[in-house]
Amino acid sequence: MKQLVKVFAVLNFSFFIFNSATAQPLHQKKGFTHADTLRGTYGSSRDWWNVLKYDLHVKFNIGDSTIKGHNIIEFKVIKKGTVMQIDLQEPMILDGYQFSLDRPASSELLLKSFRKEGNAYFIDVNDSYFKPTAKNKIYLTVFYHGKPRIAIRPPWDGGLIWKKDKNKNPWVSIACQGLGASVWYPCKDHQSDEPDSAEMHITIPDTLMCVGNGRYRGKINNSDGTATYDWAVVNPINNYNLIPYIGKYTHFSEVYEGEKARPPARAGSDGGDPFGRGKLDMDYWVLEYNLEKAKKQFTDAPRMMKAFEHWFGPYPFYEDGYKLVESPHLGMEHQSATAYGNGFKNGYLGSDLSGSGWGLKWDFIIVHESGHEWFANNITTKDIADMWVHEGFTNYSETLFTDYWYGKEAGNAYCIGTRKGIQNDIPIIGTYHVNQEGSGDMYPKSGNMLHSIRQVINDDEKFRQILRGLNKVFYHQTVTTKQVEDYINKESKHNFSKVFDQYLRTIQIPVLEYRIDGYKLSYRYTNCIKGFDLPLKIKFKTEQWIKPTEKWKTLDLYPEGDNGFSVDPNFYIKTKKVE
Repeated sequence: MKQLVKVFAVLNFSFFIFNSATAQPLHQKKGFTHADTLRGTYGSSRDWWNVLKYDLHVKFNIGDSTIKGHNIIEFKVIKKGTVMQIDLQEPMILDGYQFSLDRPASSELLLKSFRKEGNAYFIDVNDSYFKPTAKNKIYLTVFYHGKPRIAIRPPWDGGLIWKKDKNKNPWVSIACQGLGASVWYPCKDHQSDEPDSAEMHITIPDTLMCVGNGRYRGKINNSDGTATYDWAVVNPINNYNLIPYIGKYTHFSEVYEGEKARPPARAGSDGGDPFGRGKLDMDYWVLEYNLEKAKKQFTDAPRMMKAFEHWFGPYPFYEDGYKLVESPHLGMEHQSATAYGNGFKNGYLGSDLSGSGWGLKWDFIIVHESGHEWFANNITTKDIADMWVHEGFTNYSETLFTDYWYGKEAGNAYCIGTRKGIQNDIPIIGTYHVNQEGSGDMYPKSGNMLHSIRQVINDDEKFRQILRGLNKVFYHQTVTTKQVEDYINKESKHNFSKVFDQYLRTIQIPVLEYRIDGYKLSYRYTNCIKGFDLPLKIKFKTEQWIKPTEKWKTLDLYPEGDNGFSVDPNFYIKTKKVE
């Protein structure tokens, strides 16, 4: 009985760990409101202006968990518009704003002529300089203050994270994927419009350090016991990725000799530098007392970079560098400043999500969250409903990392092992235009769909070039699911449309029904959409390929040995023998 209780305890813990690892940043809603539409729709108050840069100035008041500051939004008018939507989530307060053709530096003469609807502010823009021109850049400075929502269970239930380290020093950060960057600063809070660059000027007590995205530009010691830290990125970055980390940090670094796409490239090459290797700054920021642990554990970072540059192409943000930053939560793909909170352990908090053993050979957070630099940060979906593009490819990056360092069979075992976490509760693709993602199955189910597609392509070099091609063709862009599907179909020269429909848009797992009559094998698909046509590699007398459909087909083979039949387990389907 004690042993049985122990087994149940282990199973329950494993279930909790897996569901924590694949939890989503948004709660599934049973209905949608006008506020959801305002947040998720790229409508007439957003589509006429394009964000070029965010220049964020924020003071963090540690004592009372409040912040105050302003965001200078540099933008360009691309067509005529009359109303501008700025997002800032309650209980934050928008104090006022200024428009200018230069950069205003004063909070005097603030305009307050706006209409507020929940978390959205609407500003009428009828002035003559709000016209589409090739030359004009307009600056909107938005002043605000307040006590932001506190994260309850970061990073899944997001907001501001106010903690203390084990030495009782303040330790502050933010997690806001899905919830939105407007939880802590005013912006156009929609994934489809990324600023081309960004700066953060973060003011904190001068006894602490602030780490941010991109490159450190220095700090200013103020006369009131505070200091302002300046960080900047020169590449496009999504709103939710722009994050400060505040604490008692220390730093170490290395230079990685990797790929860098630098023209001119050799004819026929994939864009790599023909004259030398790229040099990538890899910086690590951790709490002072964890320095030695980090130096040992973070050796997985260059291993990750080597594997992912092989599979996905050059790291997309050489100019901004790569960082791992110890965070007061588990982890998040904050571009060029990956949040790390895995306790300096291999696996996911010391657990192997696949149950194969291979997941304990490497640090899950380093591998998974860094994989997002390619899929989520380089290639970002326009609508969060298509979030599988972020999480499915990045889930599969874990398999590819394992494959690269430990061999193909190890990678296969890892991927197959992750299926135990698939719930098939709701479709993976969510509801569009209301800021709602789909099922948490976007992680292991999407990964296993990609694994099945890889088997059909049956050429790992071609599959690798498709992954690298995605990151080259859609470099620093926002995309739709259709664009990704169309690219894979075109480059693989195989129409996977029904495969995408089956796994992304339904909760049905195809079943291959089969029967054996002497040397005849009959088979068909059931529990599938009309036209589902995933080819399969099987073993029946010999290894061979079949192309099942919903109609019965028969394979005749002269009897040789026993009549054993099996489907290659790398395909994510079920089998059922019928009489």
